[in-house]
Amino acid sequence: TGVEMEALTAVQVGLLTIYDMCKAVDRGMTITDVRVLEKHGGKSGDWVAHP
Repeated sequence: TGVEMEALTAVQVGLLTIYDMCKAVDRGMTITDVRVLEKHGGKSGDWVAHP
């Protein structure tokens, strides 16, 4: 939890806005694989996702 959760929430809201604008063109579109790739600082230090 923490800043990365707030960042993920903000990204999801932005993507939902984009989906809402584009759904007239393609109702079947999907938004997938939203995740944190890197994190720096905080109690646990730096972290990088494995591909």
